Amino acid sequence: MLLIFTRSLWLATLGGYLVQAGPPVSADYIVVLAGDFRGDRILKAGELVRQGYARQALVSGPGEMYGVHESDLAIPFAVQRGFPESYFVAVPNNARSTVAEAAVMLAELRHRGAQRVDVVTSNFHTRRSGRIYRSQAGALDIHIVAARDLYFQPDAWWKTREGQKIFVYEWMKTVASWFGF
Repeated sequence: MLLIFTRSLWLATLGGYLVQAGPPVSADYIVVLAGDFRGDRILKAGELVRQGYARQALVSGPGEMYGVHESDLAIPFAVQRGFPESYFVAVPNNARSTVAEAAVMLAELRHRGAQRVDVVTSNFHTRRSGRIYRSQAGALDIHIVAARDLYFQPDAWWKTREGQKIFVYEWMKTVASWFGF
């Protein structure tokens, strides 16, 4: 009975665990992680560039959607919403996981001489992606910044089917990453 009466509290705690982000910092680059099909991540990055946190955002672009790299869809989306194209640099790649994407994006950042980076991803993806990026970053100073997600609110994810799916999927990936998968 206690679990039933306190379910909102412990469900919110489980949802909140997935979110570990901070405010943006002045950075050499902003990195936009792939996997957001609504555009919230790239719009957040555009706002950060506009606010002066970095000169440009590197946009990860796996090529999984009908042979088109995600960055080739995301950048025009942001431009249509008023951001200059010069804010964004496409980084086409073939990454199929956050671990593989981190390897590609961190190599690009090192090539460009970056030292401090703001990584933008969806709120529910911040803890896991932050752990992955920091584990591979070496001397790079990594800061994780959360973009809003229409379907995932940490304190109410269980109220919508999309929120439930995001929660279960991200927790599966989080647990798998603990075991090196």
